[in-house]
Amino acid sequence: MADARKIPAPIVTVENEAFWSAARERRFTVPVCRACGKAHWYPRAICPFCSSPATRWVEASGRGTVYSYSVNRHADPLYIIAYVTLAEGPTMLTNLVGCNPDEPLIGRAVKLIFTPTDGGPPVPTFTLA
Repeated sequence: MADARKIPAPIVTVENEAFWSAARERRFTVPVCRACGKAHWYPRAICPFCSSPATRWVEASGRGTVYSYSVNRHADPLYIIAYVTLAEGPTMLTNLVGCNPDEPLIGRAVKLIFTPTDGGPPVPTFTLA
């Protein structure tokens, strides 16, 4: 259950810079389309539902449910990669930390924690709620 794995710094681009700036402040935001009202993930400027460029960043709850996961047992230390469906609707690819990899996790409630990276902003990861 050790989470001592070094996570590389994310690549910050013009499209996702607002997200990573919020993450530096330990705030979790998701893009929401002003035209259709839907939240989406991954951070991008164009809505994947209606193609509108009118998106805005909204503070998210940091709550979700594990949709699916896989344990990378070949890594040292091992780690859990998962799809988490956020309370706001989108499903995001992330890591689960502080969880027992031998315990069933699908359907479990999770909460966001920010995990430091190797020289960049922290990344959103999740642990059991």
